[in-house]
Amino acid sequence: MPGVGKKSATRMAYFILAQDRRFAGTLADEIGGLHDRIRPCSVCGNYTDGELCEVCADARRDRAAICVVEHPQDVAVLEASGEYRGTYHVLGGVIAPIDGVGPEQLNIATLGGRVEKEGTQELIIATNPTVDGDATALYIARLFAGRAVKISRLALGLPVGGDLEYADRLTIARSLRGRVPLE
Repeated sequence: MPGVGKKSATRMAYFILAQDRRFAGTLADEIGGLHDRIRPCSVCGNYTDGELCEVCADARRDRAAICVVEHPQDVAVLEASGEYRGTYHVLGGVIAPIDGVGPEQLNIATLGGRVEKEGTQELIIATNPTVDGDATALYIARLFAGRAVKISRLALGLPVGGDLEYADRLTIARSLRGRVPLE
């Protein structure tokens, strides 16, 4: 599994083996039934156990802004910041021609309808700062060019607590281009 190294996997295996057989059986049943209980939200594509995810079901969310992300886990990361009160749209990946992934394989087609229906004023593109993430952001920006919706991208640059001497050239260049005035 991603993010689980040999030591962690070994600890988990020993933990499971130390439990009675019912624990392992229950765990296997829960994992086996995951796809039956969890599905994409019918509006944004985030994971949910109902028709709508918690964000889409929350009437207090600002419908004027949609943050476009690659994966459901990106929603969780942005929500943990506590800074964003709009809604989300999960693409399910990025445009990656080398891997055979085009716009038609992603959850892009429904985005236009949402923008119109919800009266969206801003699309915040929050794809990862990779070649494929940048290409996807550019594709979406061009798709909505000429419409009455502001397109923005998450700021890119140096992390809080980072040192300039350890930053790569591209990160420094993006930081300079995306600089903001001090208030």
